[in-house]
Amino acid sequence: MKTIDIKGTARNGFGKKASKELRKQNLIPCNLYGVEKDGKGLPVAKAFQVTTEEVRNLVYTPDIHAINLTIDGQTVLAVMKEIQFHPVKDTIQHIDFYQITDSKPIVMAVPVKLTGLAAGVKAGGKLDQAMRRVKAKAIYTVIPEKIEIDVTPLTIGKSFKVGDLKVEGIEFVSPKQAVICSVQSTRAAAAAEATEEAAAE
Repeated sequence: MKTIDIKGTARNGFGKKASKELRKQNLIPCNLYGVEKDGKGLPVAKAFQVTTEEVRNLVYTPDIHAINLTIDGQTVLAVMKEIQFHPVKDTIQHIDFYQITDSKPIVMAVPVKLTGLAAGVKAGGKLDQAMRRVKAKAIYTVIPEKIEIDVTPLTIGKSFKVGDLKVEGIEFVSPKQAVICSVQSTRAAAAAEATEEAAAE
């Protein structure tokens, strides 16, 4: 997994009004959750802020990253947990980060890349990718930048599901029956199949 450096500063203002003022200054309110717990065992959030420019290379990319997150000079290792966008302007409204270690598994949505030329496509079918990411659970050092799937064996009508994924050290937590990709029949493929059946008869 790639690593990216991000710097922020602690924030003292909370609530909608304070967050709105931050956004006017091109700042994004953020929270960091992680190993620190309160008296009830619940995660303690560290509130901080970053500039839009600081997180641009993290947010506007299909890649996933481990983050060297520095807040007022103190650095922790983290991943982006959740991001909220404005429903109309599509600007970043809030980001949650999660502190990670090299011993505790985390869940991340890993990009899926299809490789090869499906047999069904050669026969006139169409390859459809239903899932662009799958949720994987593992120690962050084991999680790859992407999951590659060789679609060469797929014939028309066949699919590749989450349950078909086998990567050592990784547990896939997306539903096992969820279809990642499939080869669907087209009019051309159906016509070719009908011609073959007629010739065989």
